[in-house]
Amino acid sequence: MTDPITKHDEEVGSAKETEIVHTSEASSTSSNHTDTKDYTTTRKELWAFYIYYVGNNGLSGFNFGPSQFQNLLFLAGYDPTQAPFTAPCGDNGCVLPYLGKIRDVNSIVLLTNGISFALQAVILLMIGAWADYGRWRPNITIIFTILAVAVSFAWLGVEDPQKWRAGVALYILGLITYQGALTFWTAAFPGLARNLPEIKTSAELVKEGQKDLAEHEHAESMQRNRISNVSFAICSAGEIMILALMVGIIKGLKADESSENNTHAFSVLIAFSGGVWLLCAIPWFVLEKRRPGLTLPPGTSLLTIGFKQTVVAFRECMRLKQTFLYLIFYFLMGDVLNTTVTVIATLQNSVVAYSTLQLTLLLIVGIVTQGLGIYVFWLVQKRFGISTKAMLSFNVFWILILTIWGLIGVHTDKFGFKHVWEIWLYQAYYGLMVCPWYAYSQTMISEVSPLPQMFLFFALFSVVGKTSAFIGPLVSSAIITASGNNDNMPFAFLFGLWVSSAFVLYRNAQCP
Repeated sequence: MTDPITKHDEEVGSAKETEIVHTSEASSTSSNHTDTKDYTTTRKELWAFYIYYVGNNGLSGFNFGPSQFQNLLFLAGYDPTQAPFTAPCGDNGCVLPYLGKIRDVNSIVLLTNGISFALQAVILLMIGAWADYGRWRPNITIIFTILAVAVSFAWLGVEDPQKWRAGVALYILGLITYQGALTFWTAAFPGLARNLPEIKTSAELVKEGQKDLAEHEHAESMQRNRISNVSFAICSAGEIMILALMVGIIKGLKADESSENNTHAFSVLIAFSGGVWLLCAIPWFVLEKRRPGLTLPPGTSLLTIGFKQTVVAFRECMRLKQTFLYLIFYFLMGDVLNTTVTVIATLQNSVVAYSTLQLTLLLIVGIVTQGLGIYVFWLVQKRFGISTKAMLSFNVFWILILTIWGLIGVHTDKFGFKHVWEIWLYQAYYGLMVCPWYAYSQTMISEVSPLPQMFLFFALFSVVGKTSAFIGPLVSSAIITASGNNDNMPFAFLFGLWVSSAFVLYRNAQCP
């Protein structure tokens, strides 16, 4: 079987006449710029990249923000077996009127999550290509980061359950800004790897005929994997320290003494994580080298280039077999994982009764195992020289176990993320066996995407990922409502989707 790195190089080489590559070669001399010494990746720049991820760890927009939103819904909701708003939520369920229907609060969270990802897809379609042109690359990350931090502090004004509708807005904005910042920060790592001193030296040896091209491509691939995995490991270590401080904040606010204190603690934790993010982001804002990108093609503007280049990127994917197949796989498996994690998170919040202390301790377990899992995966890959695709193929199997476990809970209360012990086990398992997906799936994008417009293809995959991410929650929300508020029923849909995505990955591995 052809090595995926060599195979990708052959495909890109055969596509030199295509519009996307032709445009980049005709309208830019960026490749010449990035070969100069001025744009060599320094140790300080690399560490600034790592430290940024310590701040952009998801605690505000992806963890505590959604938990606070669901907490407000629970406190504002009512028992569906009683007259509306006459009895608080309890063992009989919890519902609220939302978008024209009386819905279970878990269904509301999933539906709002889907709306958020739909908006992200539209935004990335418009601005996704901006990172490829001029010197906009750092600015996009900076803008998303500042907006995300502002949203984090805005949660301090939303602590009354009656303000849950404002929580909807902050929940959506928090996810959009977090994912936007994460997308364009992540897309910078292939350029960092390509401009490392040792990789630039290797490229010169290839030009001089002293080194084989396939050997050079493999070395660059390993550096991309190293940067991606090390960034996750460092983020995990930093996040553990942040969570340890949060435990102290929770104790100081006496969050366990009343629901009011607990709700206030949620907002304080979100704001605190936003402040930490800003501090961690400043070194990256200052030290990231503003490597020049492409020039805008004639007849285009920043308002239209995103849509036009996305069409070009899709057309290019159709010509590059591995890129196209991985795009389909990424769409399906991304939907499986994103929706699975969201569904489990809603179940987790209910099981631990929205306790800030419990959720923080669970996150500590998850982050410790995440750092351990990602780093062990990387050490194994480095030791045996395993390809990115092989590591990814091994990793996705463990996602299946989550869907099966949740599926068991459709007809029984003994299993299915319905007990505290299951939630603790899930956090450890998720960190060790599932979290490496986030590193390897991103690295794989860099290995199946044409080099001249790497940022565009990262944005394209993000659009595809966000499209799948809003389809899954919307379908899951509808499934919960149609099944009489059975919160585990979406796992049947997710199991079938995993089988489909695994088949596509297998077909990709057999691609001639």
